Amino acid sequence: MDLNKIGLFRLMSDKMAWHNQRQEVLSQNVANADTPGYAAREIAAFDFKKQLRASSQLMPVADRSGHLSGTLSKGGTFQEQRERQPYETAPDGNDVVLEEQMMKVGQNSMEYQTVTNLYRKQVGLLKTALGSGRQ
Repeated sequence: MDLNKIGLFRLMSDKMAWHNQRQEVLSQNVANADTPGYAAREIAAFDFKKQLRASSQLMPVADRSGHLSGTLSKGGTFQEQRERQPYETAPDGNDVVLEEQMMKVGQNSMEYQTVTNLYRKQVGLLKTALGSGRQ
C-alpha cells in the first residue's frame, strides 16, 4: 500500500522533505561562516495552505451556514512574521551569525521530529485498523 496516495501522508512526507532541504541550507550557512562575502541563505517557508490545496483529498469544505470561513481580516490578532535582517556583518562582508543559524538548526530538528512522530502514529493507527498493529 502506497501511503503517499493518502493526502495526509503526502503532506507529512512533503513537510519532512522540506525540513531535509532546509537542514542542507542551514548546514551550508554554518560551513561558510568564515567565507568572505558569503551571505546566509534560507529557503521559502513551507506553505501548508498551498500543499493542502494541491491535495484533492483534504480540501476543507463549509457545508453548513454556521461554518466559519477561516480567514482573518486585516485587523486580525495574528501579526505577520517578518524576516529580520542579520544584526552582524563581518568586515569581509560575511553576514552569517552562528548563534542564529544554530537556533534555526535546533528548531528545524524539533519540527522534523514532530512530523516524524505524527507520521509514525498515523501508520500505527492504520496498522491497528487493519488488524496487524499488535504490539
